[in-house]
Amino acid sequence: MERYLQHLAVERGLAANTLAAYRRDLRRYTEHLQEHTDPPVTTLRGIGTGHVQDFLRTVSAGAEGRGPLSTRSAARCLVAVRGAHRFWALEGLTRTDPAAPVPPPTPGMRLPKAVPVDQVTALLESTGTETPQQLRDRALLEILYSTGARISEATALDVDDLSRAVRRTGQPEEDGGAMPFVRLFGKGGKERMVPLGSWAVRAVDDWLVRGRPALAAKGRGTPALFLNARGGRISRQTAWTTVRTAAERAGLGDRITPHTLRHSFATHLLEGGADLRVVQELLGHASVSTTQVYTLVTVESLREVYAAAHPRAL
Repeated sequence: MERYLQHLAVERGLAANTLAAYRRDLRRYTEHLQEHTDPPVTTLRGIGTGHVQDFLRTVSAGAEGRGPLSTRSAARCLVAVRGAHRFWALEGLTRTDPAAPVPPPTPGMRLPKAVPVDQVTALLESTGTETPQQLRDRALLEILYSTGARISEATALDVDDLSRAVRRTGQPEEDGGAMPFVRLFGKGGKERMVPLGSWAVRAVDDWLVRGRPALAAKGRGTPALFLNARGGRISRQTAWTTVRTAAERAGLGDRITPHTLRHSFATHLLEGGADLRVVQELLGHASVSTTQVYTLVTVESLREVYAAAHPRAL
């Protein structure tokens, strides 16, 4: 198992969070083989296709004292198992690949949960701009909605990932007024450049000038864009709390997450006429099929508007 995880980290460059998920899934798989099969399976070559099928049924049903996994989570779990068996077969550790014939469960279509523009605006404006923490939170929220960044991408940002147009406060324009951009590193370390809207630029500028120096003075020096109260890089948990707190202040309840802003970013772009391929590039999706789910959201909103506005719709 460790050899496979090392292969994923070194050869395929998977992110730390993805590796942690694979490790959890594979640990559950090995525990199932050793503790819940009769007789227990203790070697790789003792695993058959029936064992893999039984494991999938178990995690889907919630046996072994654990709750059932959703179809999507069970599919992810099986992906880890299939990948490991394929690797072990290619490395010659097993003669065959017993997981290859086992298809993953097909998850149902789950539409992304975007919120209307006015609710996003209320959320963004719910944070004050008086203290360094408030300036940081406002800049973080604006970055998330302006770029559609994943929460891990936003917290990993360094100051140098901002174009000079964002970082040169008070200096004359040198690039002909070109739109500023931010450099994001997505899954597998894939880099992409995303434009930064004027509202986000102002919020980040305020943070860099009036907020970040105060927090940076408490730390040991870090290139991170967003800092915590001790002057170190902000954590994903703190960023999550920032979004949830802003949503509560805006009266939106607890249904807003950082990914809601990413979904809203994509949905609002498509509703405004953006090309699907452009949105795919901005989101950092490897396949356009992943991005196409947002077109279903916009079509549904068109149906709702039509039904409400056309005199003979109903």
